Amino acid sequence: MSAHTRQMTRTPLQTAALVIGIIFLAVGILGFIPGITTDYGAMKFAGHQSGAHLLGLFQVSILHNIVHLIFGVAGVAMARSWTGARNFLIWGGVIYLLLWIYGLLVGHESMANFVPFNTADNWLHFLLGVVMIGLGMALSRGGAGRSGKGPFPI
Repeated sequence: MSAHTRQMTRTPLQTAALVIGIIFLAVGILGFIPGITTDYGAMKFAGHQSGAHLLGLFQVSILHNIVHLIFGVAGVAMARSWTGARNFLIWGGVIYLLLWIYGLLVGHESMANFVPFNTADNWLHFLLGVVMIGLGMALSRGGAGRSGKGPFPI
């Protein structure tokens, strides 16, 4: 096997991070498409006043869509290395669990709901957090890049 072929081989961990990154990119783009995002004309830059809903369910704003795009770019970029992929999945999952808790504690009509979140967003954040952390932990068994080094040795 040539050095070039070895560099192109992705681990399941890297593939999972790449797929999730691509999904976030797609969601960020879809949030800017009228029809896929209902009440598109009611979209605000930020805040709970944004009346747009991705797939008619998830409240979105311009800021919310930009965050999805940035998260997607981070996932795709970090999937290039085993350690990066693991960090993206685990720490990204932690971020989403923190967003879930934040969404539960902050009222939907509160000025603190600046992204914005609704109930569907909150439970999606919980699911994303659990799945991302689960993938990061399950697919990284055996050590970082097979060397045993990394932020969470198993």
